[in-house]
Amino acid sequence: MFKREKKQSTTTTSAINLTTLNEPMSVITEQIKTIRTNINFSATDKQLRTLMVTSSMVGEGKSTICANLAVEYAKEGLQVLLVDADLRRPTIHKTFRLANQRGLSSWLGRQIDDVNEAIFPTLNNLFVMPSGPKPPNPAELLGSGRMKEFLTSATRKLDMVIVDAPPILPVTDSLLLANQVDGTVFVIRQGVAQKNAVRDAVLALKSSRATLLGTILNDVHDHGSRGYYGYSNGYGYYSDDK
Repeated sequence: MFKREKKQSTTTTSAINLTTLNEPMSVITEQIKTIRTNINFSATDKQLRTLMVTSSMVGEGKSTICANLAVEYAKEGLQVLLVDADLRRPTIHKTFRLANQRGLSSWLGRQIDDVNEAIFPTLNNLFVMPSGPKPPNPAELLGSGRMKEFLTSATRKLDMVIVDAPPILPVTDSLLLANQVDGTVFVIRQGVAQKNAVRDAVLALKSSRATLLGTILNDVHDHGSRGYYGYSNGYGYYSDDK
């Protein structure tokens, strides 16, 4: 399982919504680098091999942040696998302009025998696993022993697995994944996320024994930076007292 390749060609034109790739010197790219560094610091007690990115509701930008983080980790020289585990509303295949005819659901649902058929090399050090066709039972697949087997095998061959997970409140999918990964990052979009929804989602994660590394405040309008719209420096921890 998992054929590890040393070299791949870097693509700068086929991917979309990847500021870290297409604008490496931009302020947004620097913010992503800061987030990556803070994530690493948050996991100092153990090696971080599997990372899940989620949010409370749809439309908070978790998938865009997830993809850009994966690019930055790959730039560090790590062999990274980006997995689209949002089996209901996938977007990662669009970001990397990949077909979604086979992917995670194909492997979990036993439509394919070789997991490598569902994994695609994209940029240097970065592999992408699309969601695959929408299955009738997403939660059952993500909570299965086959999913645990997949994550365990992936971390034996690769340095980092980043999982783009569904939002917490609409479905139970992410809660089934929460205790299968080393850490979870929670995205909150300014002007979109509601306080009660954020609180409920975080409590649900904690109840699922998730290791919540921190939060990302997304889509912050910084009036001091000529109207810059991007990711906040405010990567930190969610408090139940706020």
